[in-house]
Amino acid sequence: MSADASPEPRDQWTVCRNACGRSTGAVCRPPKSWRPSHLNGSAGPGGGSQGQGCEGVGVGRGSLSLAVVLPERNVSYPWAWPRVGPAIRLALEALERGDPPLLPGPLAVRLHFRSSELEGACSEYVAPLNAVDLKLYHDPDVLFGPGCVYPAASVGRFASHWRLPLITAGAVATGFSHKQEHYGTTVRTGPSAPKLGAFVSQLHAHFNWSARAALLYADHKTDDRPYYFTIEGVYQELQEALNLSVRYHIYAPEEVTDASPVFPLTVIYVCGPLEMLHQIMRLAQRESLTNGDYVFFYVDVFGESLRASATRDALKPWQNKQSQDVGLRQAFQTVLVITYHEPQNPEYQHFQTQLILRAKEEFKVEALMSLSRGQMNLVAGCFYDGVLLYAMALNETLAEGGSKKDGTRIVQKMRDRKFQGVTGLVSMDSNNDRDTDFSLWVMGDPENGEYEVGHYAGAEKKLNWLGRPIQWVKGAPPPDNPPCVFDVDDPSCDKSGCDGPAPLPWAACILLGLSPEKLMLEKELASMLWRIRWDELQFGNAERYYKGAGSRLTLSLVRTPIPVHPGNVVAVKHVNKKRIELTRQVLFELKHMRDIQFNHLTRFIGACIDPPNVCIVTEYCPRGSLQDILENESINLDWMFRYSLINDIVKGMAFLHNSIIGHHGSLKSSNCVVDSRFVLKITDYGLASFRSSCDAEDSHALYAKKLWTAPELLQQGRLPLPGMQKADVYSFSIILQEIALRNGPFYIEGMDLSPKEIVQKVRNSQKPFFRPSIDMGLHSEELAVLMERCWAQEPAERPDFSQIKIFIRRFNKEGSTSILDNLLSRMEQYANNLEKLVEERTQAYLEEKRKAENLLYQILPHSVAEQLKRGETVRAEAFDSVTIYFSDIVGFTALSAESTPMQVVTLLNDLYTCFDAIIDNFDVYKVETIGDAYMVVSGLPVRNGKLHANEIVRMALALLEAVKTFKIRHRPNDQLRLRIGIHTGPVCAGVVGLKMPRYCLFGDTVNTASRMESNGQALKIHVSSTTKEVLDEFGCFELELRGDVEMKGKGKMRTYWLLGERTDDSII
Repeated sequence: MSADASPEPRDQWTVCRNACGRSTGAVCRPPKSWRPSHLNGSAGPGGGSQGQGCEGVGVGRGSLSLAVVLPERNVSYPWAWPRVGPAIRLALEALERGDPPLLPGPLAVRLHFRSSELEGACSEYVAPLNAVDLKLYHDPDVLFGPGCVYPAASVGRFASHWRLPLITAGAVATGFSHKQEHYGTTVRTGPSAPKLGAFVSQLHAHFNWSARAALLYADHKTDDRPYYFTIEGVYQELQEALNLSVRYHIYAPEEVTDASPVFPLTVIYVCGPLEMLHQIMRLAQRESLTNGDYVFFYVDVFGESLRASATRDALKPWQNKQSQDVGLRQAFQTVLVITYHEPQNPEYQHFQTQLILRAKEEFKVEALMSLSRGQMNLVAGCFYDGVLLYAMALNETLAEGGSKKDGTRIVQKMRDRKFQGVTGLVSMDSNNDRDTDFSLWVMGDPENGEYEVGHYAGAEKKLNWLGRPIQWVKGAPPPDNPPCVFDVDDPSCDKSGCDGPAPLPWAACILLGLSPEKLMLEKELASMLWRIRWDELQFGNAERYYKGAGSRLTLSLVRTPIPVHPGNVVAVKHVNKKRIELTRQVLFELKHMRDIQFNHLTRFIGACIDPPNVCIVTEYCPRGSLQDILENESINLDWMFRYSLINDIVKGMAFLHNSIIGHHGSLKSSNCVVDSRFVLKITDYGLASFRSSCDAEDSHALYAKKLWTAPELLQQGRLPLPGMQKADVYSFSIILQEIALRNGPFYIEGMDLSPKEIVQKVRNSQKPFFRPSIDMGLHSEELAVLMERCWAQEPAERPDFSQIKIFIRRFNKEGSTSILDNLLSRMEQYANNLEKLVEERTQAYLEEKRKAENLLYQILPHSVAEQLKRGETVRAEAFDSVTIYFSDIVGFTALSAESTPMQVVTLLNDLYTCFDAIIDNFDVYKVETIGDAYMVVSGLPVRNGKLHANEIVRMALALLEAVKTFKIRHRPNDQLRLRIGIHTGPVCAGVVGLKMPRYCLFGDTVNTASRMESNGQALKIHVSSTTKEVLDEFGCFELELRGDVEMKGKGKMRTYWLLGERTDDSII
């Protein structure tokens, strides 16, 4: 048969089983000159395909295609192709021989290899590209590799999407344990970080280390970060599973220059090169950290530190022959080395021999020091066992009528399987991760410094110790807490020295590498700022502390002893526990309580752990609980107050659910207290380690406290965090019903049930679900809808408190704040409204004032009006020379007789409106109008010299011209005949009367002016001789002598006609 002629680059070699069984163990090996192609896809030497096949492939029942993606040349990787390739081929040959008989023969097998390497290192970009090529061109049935974490993550996601089994003895990171999310078809047949964490967990349990630990590792972030992903399993197991305080730091030798005190931890894990461990132990010895109070675990999974080299003998990791350091051996008495357990069965020993021979023969690797016997070959053996595991699952799948392409089914059959492989017992867990065995190496003989081993069986999760116990420096394992560090109350501790709770080694921070933030956290945990001693609490009565406070206290409150700390009234809740064990979890709970500060949560002040007075101390709220207020009929609560209380509860619970505490768990009206400002606050939250029921199991009080408890919580007792939050929403709905009806918790109209009966009905959850009564006559429909949604049977149907907040705000805008804030808001609103009203009234007043002033200015001269406004007395004033204008309409009496009164009024209004508009252009003052008479003066009340005559005559000319064009509405064809008289002389002016005051002119000048008008002629301006004399001084007016005219009461007077005003040109 011809070689594989697929269109992809020929960087592959093929192993095939003879389909007819004629060639037992026939293996198609690559030629001596063959090397896999590089990333550009070019073929191997000579071009074309370098793969070789064998006759009869595909003749039998079918073929099997295996793909491999591993590093190509860098044999420092335990899963490098020169290491693993021979192991996979050995496994295939064993299957061909039927040893063991796992595959249904005859079945042709092809093996395709592609590199995951770029420039000598694992590449997360090359590996997925080559995996896609393999899938596209060969459609493999199973994929082996990659081993490096980042390439395995990318390829693992592809494999899960393709439903293709991916088997690897690498990919140690804990992230690959999340099979359902990303790596559903990934199977790990080799060691993994989570299994290392399980082993470390057993160590901590055995030595009773339950408080804290430190991780120190090397991480250059330039390759696959092997130290980081190895120690990751230790971190997650200790931090998340055991809830220890774990501190981690990336070790850098250049950072070992400064030191500052930090809390040293008993157990320190080191993961990095051996040189790094030597540096750390020299520093630890110099700073007296090797005196037996601390223990160092060196995580060296492949056991390189225990193998012989040019600088050290075997089993002596402390040795460095190039620089003798006799003190380092003593320091290493506190060092325990963790490695993978190397199998000791004969099959594995034979496998190692065959592996090395085959690698030398086929890959021509010159420097094979790293291929010598050791834990690294364990990875190759795990790939060998991976082939066997796949063959078993495939055989069972085919026997059941399945297909080799049903990758999901095949992977499923690998779970929870045990069999004897070349590496010993292969035990796969339910997550398709192999249970890993580990070895713990300790210095068995301090005289020669050689290390001996203890064994951890991963499948049994059992630690098997040596016959001889560990030689601890102080004869026993270090205590969980370093002396005088966390037990600061020990009087034997010397508290002088640095700024900490005890004198600390100055190099500890370098070994642990704590950042300032982490250092502050540890200091805060150790300082126990929350702690209150029982003798610090003083008990008095409420009357003493609230005398004169203006708040009404209930009689029971006055008689209750009130604790004070220090000088402030506090609330004390006694805990029904004899003592509190200060575990790391409890310390964090107390820290979280101190960190939480919110207006609608009672402030946590501290806790007392002095037996038997174990109690929690919180802020004191003098107005009692919400339950007390609702049950007190003398307190009148309108709906504004009620909505304010509801809104406070919602705000407090929303904050609590978003905090690190996460839920309340026992929300009820008795756990809602009201302070002196009528702000409702939620209390009795957090500190789960302090809580315990003090009521009898079947007592009335116990069931009365459960009236607010959600049905799912009654059934299960404890729920995950999302479930506990939904249970809080249910409790809130019962409080809503309490506030709305004020008939106690879980009021049911027409029924008289005991709390036990109510709780049992709610717990049974029989339809129709048992819930309190709703009275639409006492509350709004929206509130009823909210209650029903919050006590829904299915927790998922209940809204969260952020949604409840929006819902309440939507139908109750007034009650969106606290009671006091609501009152203050209303007062502020009233003040704003009043201010706006005052402003509007002020503007209206000013407008009316302006109108009144305008009217006053029309009645009186401006200067006179200002005097009256100032409250001054307006005295009569004599003026030596003013000019007075009089006019009337000739024939007005006859015209009035022929017109209606309304027409007469309209005529006069139109005429005088026209006149008023004209006189505004002159320095004149309109005195009055009587019927058709029109009187104007100039020269008073403000004197203007002799301009008064000029102003009056020019005004008269303007009025005369206006009359000539004036139209009478009801008699448009008639011409108004205006008669004007003007006279100049002295007058006296003043305001006459209190009611309807008028500015009047007195003197003979007024009479003379009137006579000038009455003796005049229509459409002419009659001027006296005194006025002419003044006008002559201006030299711009044309006058005509009329002659001597007989004036009533005056005799004859010489008068003139004013003809007009000359222009400037005529003057020149």
